[in-house]
Amino acid sequence: MTQENEINASGLYVVATPIGNLDDISPRAIQVLSSVDIIAAEDTRHSKKLVQHYGINTRLLALHEHNERSQVPVLVESLQQGRRIALITDAGTPLVSDPGFRLVRAAHENNIRVSPIPGPCAAIAALSVSGLACDRFSFEGFLSAKTEARLKQLVALAGETRTMIFYEAPHRILETLNAMVDTFGGRRPGVLAREISKTFETIKKSDLSGLLDWVQSDANQQRGEIVLLVEGRPKRDVRDLDDESRRIMDILLAQELSKKQAAQIASNITGVTKKRLYQYSLDQDQQRK
Repeated sequence: MTQENEINASGLYVVATPIGNLDDISPRAIQVLSSVDIIAAEDTRHSKKLVQHYGINTRLLALHEHNERSQVPVLVESLQQGRRIALITDAGTPLVSDPGFRLVRAAHENNIRVSPIPGPCAAIAALSVSGLACDRFSFEGFLSAKTEARLKQLVALAGETRTMIFYEAPHRILETLNAMVDTFGGRRPGVLAREISKTFETIKKSDLSGLLDWVQSDANQQRGEIVLLVEGRPKRDVRDLDDESRRIMDILLAQELSKKQAAQIASNITGVTKKRLYQYSLDQDQQRK
């Protein structure tokens, strides 16, 4: 299919838009947004700035988490009638921690053509400049806003060996960094990428304790769009436990967890084998006798 025929073909176009700098939009994205019948946008007020900047006159229709269930059948019917619809979000690639999943799934279920128009994505942009391993990574999106649930999520990820990518709201960044230090350890390398492609773009690489101190000391780092990246747990086969591993085991055992539970959690955090940590708890019992 030629580019001209593609633009005129009916179907759903999933279009990536700039995450900051408006010049980051592709010519193909502009052509598609100008040619379709409807642009389904997460926030029409926000997207209006983009379309006005490029002289795009296509009608905007709101599609967000609060109306997606009711709007999807309407949009699918329009697509079945041969119309062309573009899906965009406030910034970046749709569906990456943004609305649109129900519409894309419904389009597939109804044998409607779905075509991606590639472009910016904050997670990938941050990963590319992080200096952390990029060959294998895990996108985790936003952690829970609730303290206990967030901690459980991080504990479950403590054994992850791939680079982890998180989105975070500025008013929760300190809480999240504190939780990451407690769960992953303060020495774990991390990167904070803030306001990517915007005037105050900041990319800071340090260990998690260093990132926490830096954000605490500069209120400006608690603003804007934030991507957090954390190095995966290093693979280790340790016979003699270090002081940090002993400390974590002692804390967990003091909370009256079983030896197996404490060993599993400590293994996730430290990278030391569960078997070795369990043996440590048995050795401690022997020493007390």
